[in-house]
Amino acid sequence: MKFENLNAVISGGASGLGFATAKRFVEAGGSVALLDVNEEQGQAAAKELGDKALFVQTDVTSEEAVNAAVAKAVDSFGQVDVAVACAGIIGAGKVISRKGPMPSEIFSKTIQVNLVGTFNLLKAAAEKMADNPARDDGERGLLISTASVAAFEGQIGQAAYSASKGGVSSMMLPMAREFSRIGVRAVSIAPGIFYTPMMEGLPDEVQESLNKQIPFPSRMGKPEEFGQMVEAVCENINLNGTTIRLDGGIRMQAK
Repeated sequence: MKFENLNAVISGGASGLGFATAKRFVEAGGSVALLDVNEEQGQAAAKELGDKALFVQTDVTSEEAVNAAVAKAVDSFGQVDVAVACAGIIGAGKVISRKGPMPSEIFSKTIQVNLVGTFNLLKAAAEKMADNPARDDGERGLLISTASVAAFEGQIGQAAYSASKGGVSSMMLPMAREFSRIGVRAVSIAPGIFYTPMMEGLPDEVQESLNKQIPFPSRMGKPEEFGQMVEAVCENINLNGTTIRLDGGIRMQAK
């Protein structure tokens, strides 16, 4: 689908990768619904993007809340063409540390936000996309999830995070196969180390160490580069049922 004038719903849209992606949609003449749990950030993000942006405070782990948010986006825009699931948490911690075994609540919360939250958004959006008029090529919509290179090379301390992102990546092919009958694609993007709000708080020496691990370019990815990849996925109809690494060639070490 042409990237111009698309209506998108984006979870985690108030900051980081989600906000950069929302900005790219708006700059191309589209409308965006920003789903985020942070009310203050969400309102500020929508204000910055202007009248083409709608903020809906949403906990992605709540099926009812996500369904209502997607329905509101459809009511506001007429239809939703693209859903981008960016909401996520780190969930860092060793399985067995000096303090003892990781509480299962930490693992469960990471799965709930990163994996179940992604599932909630994509299925709600796909249901609405089925009612969209088909384009000339038969396409009605696009689902994009955010995986991670940690899905494939999880480091020590990333068991929960890697499990959640591995799940995100592996569910895209069965979704793509199922939704082929309604003309909806499903693609996952797996970022490497990106300069997001989570990274901003790290000491300079830690950031520099991370930069050196990336073959080329030897720097963290920029959120706008994630948005650029979303645009490329929109434009290329043959991208379907797969996970695209966006990582500067990094392969994460054990620690």
